[in-house]
Amino acid sequence: MSKEYSNGDITIKWEPKICEHAGVCVKMLPKVYVPKNKPWIQIENATTEELKAQIIKCPSGALSYSENKEP
Repeated sequence: MSKEYSNGDITIKWEPKICEHAGVCVKMLPKVYVPKNKPWIQIENATTEELKAQIIKCPSGALSYSENKEP
């Protein structure tokens, strides 16, 4: 089961079954990834570019993103 989070520009997809819990996301963007919160991804706390830069560094590939198309 994956979860998705959107800010209008991009949609982040998180796949918990493949997450290695390496903590790269939390270390890079601690205002976005807050494991104790629900939802734990607060996408509005970073720019789209910051999010993209962090997601490509996810070692397990549990985080990915797609760009939202304009209507």
